[in-house]
Amino acid sequence: MTKQRNHILVLAAAGALLLGGCAELPIFDQKAPRTPSHPKASAPRPAPQVEREVSPPREAASRPRDRDGDGIPDGQKESGLREGIRLYNEGDFNGAIRRLSARDVNSGPMNTRLTALKYLAFSYCVTSRPAPCRQAFDRALRLDPSFDLAPGEHGHPLWGPVFTKAKQAAGQR
Repeated sequence: MTKQRNHILVLAAAGALLLGGCAELPIFDQKAPRTPSHPKASAPRPAPQVEREVSPPREAASRPRDRDGDGIPDGQKESGLREGIRLYNEGDFNGAIRRLSARDVNSGPMNTRLTALKYLAFSYCVTSRPAPCRQAFDRALRLDPSFDLAPGEHGHPLWGPVFTKAKQAAGQR
């Protein structure tokens, strides 16, 4: 019995030491601010001073090119075409019509204008407006009599027949 009593006392003492140590551990509340362990740790560090180089004004050579002199940079014309095609591909045909009809797109290089007119015609055809669809094809064929659709575009049930009639009419001129 003495052995058992000693064993219990040892366990009780160990438990008391373990529990007694817990009383001194700080209990952190998520809302309570933590204090830094070192007084300098809380002082904000000044932002490093960086000398910035002032760039010189842009020279005329670094400005966007406007090869045709219409006041619209050439890159903006291509981006207008890309935006119009994106609107068409997303199914916003009226938005595509507005963007592809804009001055900045239609004053660009020949291939930009032809592509804009093709997607403009497609947009009109898919929104059940065959007359403006035909007019867009007619304008494209006046700009370039060799203008043609890709083989996969010819067979489209909406704009294929309209383009065929416009191409035939252009050949009779």
